[in-house]
Amino acid sequence: MKIYINYILLFLLLGTLTVNSQSQSDALKFNLKGRVEVRNSGRPISGVSISNDMGAFVITNGLGEFEIRTRIGDQLIIEHDDIETLRYDVEKNDDVLILVEDFESSSIGSRSKSLPDISVKHQQLLDSAEENKADDIERSIDLVAQSISILGKRGRKKELARSLSKLGEIYQYHKQLDLAIDNYEDALENNKTIATSLLLAKAYNLTSRYSETIDLLNPLLEIKSMQPHQSAVLYELLGDANKGEGKDRVAIELYNRGLLIADKNQLTPKMIDLNSKIADTYSLGNQSMEAEAYYDNSLDLANQSAPKRALQEKEKVADFYNTKSRFNEEITMRKSSLEELKKIKSPNAGVKRLELGDTITSQRINYKIANAYISQDKYNEAIPFLEKSIVEAGSDDDLVVQKDATRKLSEVYKVKGDFTKALDTYQNYVALVDSLYVRKEQEISRATRFNREIANAQNRLTGLEQERELSQSKYDLALTEQELVQESNKRQQLIIYSLIFGLLLTLLAVFFFYRSNQQQKLANNLLALKSLRSQMNPHFIFNALNSVNNFISKSDERSANRYLSDFSTLMRSVLENSEEDFIPLEKELQQLELYIKLEHSRFEDKFDYRIDVDENVQVSKFQIPPMLLQPYIENAIWHGLRYRDEKGELLVTVKENSVDSIIISITDNGIGRKKSAEIKTQNQRKQKSKGMGIIKKRVAILNDMYTDKIDIKISDLQADGIGTKVLFILKREK
Repeated sequence: MKIYINYILLFLLLGTLTVNSQSQSDALKFNLKGRVEVRNSGRPISGVSISNDMGAFVITNGLGEFEIRTRIGDQLIIEHDDIETLRYDVEKNDDVLILVEDFESSSIGSRSKSLPDISVKHQQLLDSAEENKADDIERSIDLVAQSISILGKRGRKKELARSLSKLGEIYQYHKQLDLAIDNYEDALENNKTIATSLLLAKAYNLTSRYSETIDLLNPLLEIKSMQPHQSAVLYELLGDANKGEGKDRVAIELYNRGLLIADKNQLTPKMIDLNSKIADTYSLGNQSMEAEAYYDNSLDLANQSAPKRALQEKEKVADFYNTKSRFNEEITMRKSSLEELKKIKSPNAGVKRLELGDTITSQRINYKIANAYISQDKYNEAIPFLEKSIVEAGSDDDLVVQKDATRKLSEVYKVKGDFTKALDTYQNYVALVDSLYVRKEQEISRATRFNREIANAQNRLTGLEQERELSQSKYDLALTEQELVQESNKRQQLIIYSLIFGLLLTLLAVFFFYRSNQQQKLANNLLALKSLRSQMNPHFIFNALNSVNNFISKSDERSANRYLSDFSTLMRSVLENSEEDFIPLEKELQQLELYIKLEHSRFEDKFDYRIDVDENVQVSKFQIPPMLLQPYIENAIWHGLRYRDEKGELLVTVKENSVDSIIISITDNGIGRKKSAEIKTQNQRKQKSKGMGIIKKRVAILNDMYTDKIDIKISDLQADGIGTKVLFILKREK
């Protein structure tokens, strides 16, 4: 029987080596896709034969497309009756586009072939789309559609993802956030990139989908090779999401982590943004001092940056002063903003109003200054600024500010008792409201037409993508059928039958070996556990009797009697459980508390103790090896807490780790493992703790028998080596 099994194993080994060799070779192969078409017209060329050094052979279909099994370093041979034979070295796993000039000409000498990478033209179209994004959205979307179209019916995933991401940016720029999110999500399905993930997260935040932002970005925190600017933006967006969910403390922590990266890499724009957002968050929490400190930082950085950025930050700080009723400081800041705005709006500055935002206009700033004066009942000072706001808003065709300033001016005249001017001004206000109503109707009509045009453009792109997906499915199906025919040969059938036969023999042999080994292993483990338990009990009894002897030597008869009474109770419980592999955790904790009580009675001046069991932990559902925790408690007292100059603390906690496991923690603030080892005697250095050695062997055997039921981790409690922490992860039997 033994010789027969040896022959089986030898046969299986040879078969495995053959299969592994073939598997490694197959792992290097991949399916290379390509297309053959006429350069000028883009017309596909069917019937072109493609072969390689491996002997693979395919013919282009009606779309001029092919897919061939190959590997890096192979040479493709491209042949057709009407073109010269072309050779192409495979250097990477990327789609191949073969362009043929003057295909219909009969003169071979006048034709030339090339294998260009279409990604260059694709990127040019996306760059053009970006240039037209602000001024001509239809043109911009059309350029993105062209970038998808040139990829062919089976456009490459990376290029397609870039097109969809650019389309999302266009929609987001024009505040079509739902369409932007759809395209970002489609882009990530085709190719996951950090840049697209950040764009999608920003769109999620703008639509208050904060939990989706957190789910999307949290995995990116594990990426170590991210660019500094992307890392700063990542923490900024996560901070925005947590702030949106009302988690201000978490948001500030994330903003600070992003600020640290921005500061380290001198990313000034991000430093301004993050300082400002930290200030905003503190302001929401009514922490004015902290908010003002960060606003000062952002304002200092902004003043050193571009003028428009400084102006934006000044207005934000002025708004902060307004919320805190610091109107004089607000007025001073806004007057400074007016001076800066005059410089920026000069013809040589080159800053568009759109770049500054709708809130940063001369008429709006004047209106806010007037409101600050009114809040202080300084109506005479407010009137000139309201009048300026009305005039400038009229020149700028800003009906909203003109209406609000006119109404406010009417109220000021009324308060001052000038009812004639108040009435005249109010009539102007009513006329402006009517004009604004008409304009709003026109804007709604334009917005409806704009949305309809965008929807039509998106439908065209969706139709294009659906056509690509359908073509891809048909093509993949045809290639799969062709490949199945080629691979259905006798040699492969023979390999399959051999593998099946070998597998059956292997399963049979493994079954007998496994059953025999498991029975022998179980017997050995049971014998070893029994032996270790028999060693554990005398070891524990010996240590406990030493403690009794200590009381007797001190002639403390009363303490010795009390100790012996508690000790006998503990020993009875220990001996009752000495034959069990596992006992209820509740019983183990009772024994442990009794043992600690005994030790505390001896070293009462050295430590206090506490045993905390989380109310969520169902102690009755967990089993633990008897006397598993005691040696670690003994070490904590005898080698850690006993040597402290001051009274220490021993803490035992039981907490929930997961649905099926708990964590038992034993911590002490003793002298620590390193210092304890240094003060040991020469004889102690030569010996390892017998109790600890037995525990390790028991745990190893039990984990082998019950599949990693117990996990033990020992570490220093503090970074300087003071104290010790022992963690037990105990799993529940299912």
